[in-house]
Amino acid sequence: MNNLSGELTANLVDIEMRTVRYGRLAWQNGVISAIEVLGEERPEACYLSPGLIDAHVHIESSMLTPAEFGRQAVCHGTIATVSDPHEIANVLGIEGVRFMLESAQASPCKIFYGAPSCVPATPFETAGARIELADIAALFDEPRVVALSEMMNFPGVLNGDPEVGAKLDLARERGYPIDGHAPGLLGEAARRYAGAGISTDHECFSLEEARDKIAAGMMVQIREGSAARNFEALHSLITETPEQVMLCSDDKHPDDLVAGHINRLAARAVAKGHDRFDVLRCTCLNPVRHYHLPVGTLQLGDPMDAVLFANLHEFQPIATYVNGAKVAEDGHCLVAGKAGQAINRFNARPIDPEALCIADEGASMVRVIEAVDGELLTRQRHMPPRSVNHILEPDPERDMLLLMVLNRYQPDAKPALAFISGFGFQRGAIASSVAHDSHNLIAVGCSREEIARAVNILVESSGGIAVCDGESVQSLPLPIAGLMSQEPAAMVGQRYAELDHAARALGSPLRAPYMTLSFMALLVIPALKLSDKGLFDGDQFAFVPLAV
Repeated sequence: MNNLSGELTANLVDIEMRTVRYGRLAWQNGVISAIEVLGEERPEACYLSPGLIDAHVHIESSMLTPAEFGRQAVCHGTIATVSDPHEIANVLGIEGVRFMLESAQASPCKIFYGAPSCVPATPFETAGARIELADIAALFDEPRVVALSEMMNFPGVLNGDPEVGAKLDLARERGYPIDGHAPGLLGEAARRYAGAGISTDHECFSLEEARDKIAAGMMVQIREGSAARNFEALHSLITETPEQVMLCSDDKHPDDLVAGHINRLAARAVAKGHDRFDVLRCTCLNPVRHYHLPVGTLQLGDPMDAVLFANLHEFQPIATYVNGAKVAEDGHCLVAGKAGQAINRFNARPIDPEALCIADEGASMVRVIEAVDGELLTRQRHMPPRSVNHILEPDPERDMLLLMVLNRYQPDAKPALAFISGFGFQRGAIASSVAHDSHNLIAVGCSREEIARAVNILVESSGGIAVCDGESVQSLPLPIAGLMSQEPAAMVGQRYAELDHAARALGSPLRAPYMTLSFMALLVIPALKLSDKGLFDGDQFAFVPLAV
């Protein structure tokens, strides 16, 4: 890294005092040593601001290692993240979390973690590992671990599950914030959830829900990721209750990350008319205070963690500083990359199209998952099936495609099958080993043959994403846990964009087909999902038959 001492003359942003003054800021050995005000704000000058923070993100969804994620994030002015490593934990357990901790040490961005609270997420799916109470206790001894990650088992919280309670008790005893995950929870249930010590939620889909949780004492993390996009619904909170709002991406695919990060969200917020100091409070100050992060906010004696912006409405970074080192300039990272070790757990075997047959048992109507663009929630539809030679077949003309989830941890597992609408494919199939939260193989397509081709190329590479169009198959291997690449962000982003384009060329109207597909096995978000064990009703929290 470059020199850890220096000085800058610019418009200096003080979020707490809500002032911008032209001045000189100096730092020695990475720590701010002097701040001298030279006059009033000069709009023609650059702005030195505290760095931006992604308050909740699963780095694995970027398909990049933490080291490479950080190299890309600092180019957009992100100087820190609070990350939940439960994706890799579901595959490899605490070994996977330690991989993320080690990789973060090579990142120019300050990457902090929560200890995963729900691995596996539910007993209704097969994961590759478990995170027990003793594992959480061990992770709390790691300096980069700053919270108990999202408590997805909100029924367990409300019903007094003893295992859930022990994890919450441990976090409270150790003084760690507890992140939440309770989509749709309102009223007395939301108050009881917050009363258990859970202090954040990034799953709010409506203003009513968000205001209800804020009233219960929680902080709302406004999410704008590659699949779930809640900014438009919730951004008014930035002005209403700026002290109880943070911004996050949750899940961001590599091509989106190459294009921008929290800086884009900040620019949209200012464009909506929100005060720049409120926006910066949500993006910079609130995460530092809530998670007690060792991150500077441009105060004397702070670490020199800052971004030089051209202005405070576009939030286009000129340079990014972390601990006094200039780590990015004009959109380029100044820190060399470091490839990660390809650790994995993958035992799935190739499948035949015959394994994807659903026998016609005479049902006049079947349950169909309805995917919703930009949402993790799904709907449940009832549709008459298409039967050919006593087999229920996908029906692209009615947007009734075949969905498959295959256990990747047990070699002789049989695929679980269902039907889904919303993907809109007229031909072909896509498949992925990124399938929240257990990360079994998931695929959707117009024919059993194409689904099998897409799945089998991923079996060959022990994970990745793939698209099949007739006989043609393209893929992006993800050798690290079937979730992440060892390649640089630019290459991964370009290849992902190519596969995303190929998937949408099959006829899909979805903005992010692979990201949407990855959530079709996420049982903790209603209404209807598919795990490797079968069709699951998230409202009833129980398996349901295909036939209505």
